[in-house]
Amino acid sequence: MKKKMEHLNKEELLNKGNKTISEFKSFIAKGNVIDLAVGVIIGSAFGKIVSSIVDDIIMPVIGAIIGGIDFSSLSVKIGEATITYGTFIQNVIDFLIIAICIFIFVKVIDKITKKKEEEAIVEEPKKDEQVVLLEEIRDLLKEKQEV
Repeated sequence: MKKKMEHLNKEELLNKGNKTISEFKSFIAKGNVIDLAVGVIIGSAFGKIVSSIVDDIIMPVIGAIIGGIDFSSLSVKIGEATITYGTFIQNVIDFLIIAICIFIFVKVIDKITKKKEEEAIVEEPKKDEQVVLLEEIRDLLKEKQEV
């Protein structure tokens, strides 16, 4: 009897496991999840690029302008604790540069999509002059019949 119950439990577990796996597959296959994953990966790589720009290009220039101060080494010691506010300044600058880059990127994408929308709007084809003249004559004849 125990063997039958164990066998049923194993089958039930396998069925539940297969159902969970199929639900997981359908969840992963949704476009939003894939788009989100791609966005996170690209965002991470983009963050590394921006951090390199800030650390290797912008911060040395700012340091040279303000007298060679290295922000990352700025700190205050209070008792036994050390507050490294230079790292905070560095992170704020990173954030601002990332925000500016994203803002510019969104603006460029908006311009591209607006151009495509404008191209998609097809102007009504101009009528031939003869057709316009015939329509005017038709309208005049209708007016005469009504009077």
